Amino acid sequence: MNLGQWIGFLALAVCLYILWQIRQVLLLVFAAVVLANSLNLLSRRFQAAGMKRSGAVLLAVSCFLGALVTFFLLIVPSFANQFQDLIVLVPAGVDRLNDWTNSLIHMVPRTFSPYLPNLDSLGAQIQPYINRLLGGSFAFFSSSLGAVVNILLVLVLGLMLLINPSAYRRGFIRLFPAFYRHRVDQILHECGFSLGRWIVGALISMSVVAVLSSTGLALLGVKAALAQGILAGLLNFIPNIGPTLSVVLPMATALLDSPLKSVFVFVLYIAIQQFESNLLTPYVMAQQVSLLPAASLLAQVFFATVFGFLGLALALPLTVVSQIWIRRVFIEDVMDQWGGGQQKRLAPSSFDPEPSEEVSVPPVTTETVLHPRPSPTDRAETKPANDPSIGEN
Repeated sequence: MNLGQWIGFLALAVCLYILWQIRQVLLLVFAAVVLANSLNLLSRRFQAAGMKRSGAVLLAVSCFLGALVTFFLLIVPSFANQFQDLIVLVPAGVDRLNDWTNSLIHMVPRTFSPYLPNLDSLGAQIQPYINRLLGGSFAFFSSSLGAVVNILLVLVLGLMLLINPSAYRRGFIRLFPAFYRHRVDQILHECGFSLGRWIVGALISMSVVAVLSSTGLALLGVKAALAQGILAGLLNFIPNIGPTLSVVLPMATALLDSPLKSVFVFVLYIAIQQFESNLLTPYVMAQQVSLLPAASLLAQVFFATVFGFLGLALALPLTVVSQIWIRRVFIEDVMDQWGGGQQKRLAPSSFDPEPSEEVSVPPVTTETVLHPRPSPTDRAETKPANDPSIGEN
């Protein structure tokens, strides 16, 4: 490697180190982009109805702020009161569950008792993983003031991106070489389209799960049914892991009344998740976002390990965007172009006017034609008229 290559390598290493140090800030910027993209899609709906851009943006922001105010005025007060009850009820329920399991352990023959799990030992084993998962987020949201500042940062950045998205889009596209900018513009359009559809489907799914959970818990007579139903809906934003966590609190609360009620709560949550996974999500997300379940779970583990709880919360939109960039750039534009002979090229994007079916590209053949060597007389006849050597004779 020459000096220029070493300098380029060191510059790349420094940039990666800086990006790693500000990764939490980058996640907040990504959250602002998701918010701005969602509001931009809503404003485009208003524009399609005949409104001007400024009026459509103002109406979209007003709808968003109105939804936030309604949520905080109607739901948050009762949720806060019931959540205070949960703080008292859940530890008591966990102690009750621990006593129940200990009584069951005493009923088991002593030969098998060393192999049975204990809640205290399980909690001690799980605690390091929870601290590792939440450590980065607790450091970032270490105080209520810091949490408010970060939320305001996301809101302000999202609104600034919404006001003039084209300028920021053009600035990002210009970071790429000129020959690839049209391709980047197509990829960004596909990312925005997929994110918009995903956020609509996620909101519908969260709302349905919250309503079903609150109604079911209220019918079973579980305390703080509204708060636990809202928690179930919010945790449904995190697939695979969120629904599993949402069942812990209501089961611990129901255990204070009777173990049978706790079993009924478990069956209720299993039924809701089966309905959401097999009926609601396929219907809502049909032809919107295609994510393999194993890929989404691995992505959640990866982003949670690297970025902490904030990465876990944003794992699904990060996966949606990442899979588009990997498929379009790495697979189609790099890997599919390698190799000789018969090649198959995929269409650049589903938003490109070119046909999406595979097109067979025939191999390029070259033909070498041998001409006879010209004589000196032919050379003189073929000299250009402006040649200074003409006329010397």
